[in-house]
Amino acid sequence: MSVKVIGLMKLRDQEAFSQYRNQVGQTVERYRGNIQARGAVTELFWNELECTPFNAFVELNFPSSEDAHAWVHSSEYQELVAIRNKAMQLTLFGINIEASPKKEA
Repeated sequence: MSVKVIGLMKLRDQEAFSQYRNQVGQTVERYRGNIQARGAVTELFWNELECTPFNAFVELNFPSSEDAHAWVHSSEYQELVAIRNKAMQLTLFGINIEASPKKEA
């Protein structure tokens, strides 16, 4: 079962963010993942959970939960945490993706 890892970010330091962004993709790929999408948040429709405001997001895809865990706890990624902490505040979470039911013709 594939896993999406979603990051909600509140950017703080653009220079640190550029440095982080230039390096993080290589760590994701090393653990069989890829960056599906990333960008700026342009509109918030509801915030009933009262989440801390965020202005950017990233969507990663991994073949399995084990791959996602291996990546996030890897020494390669952990080496970027100091830069990441300077660049942003981050909420990172995983979502198990189930196959969509097939529609009958």
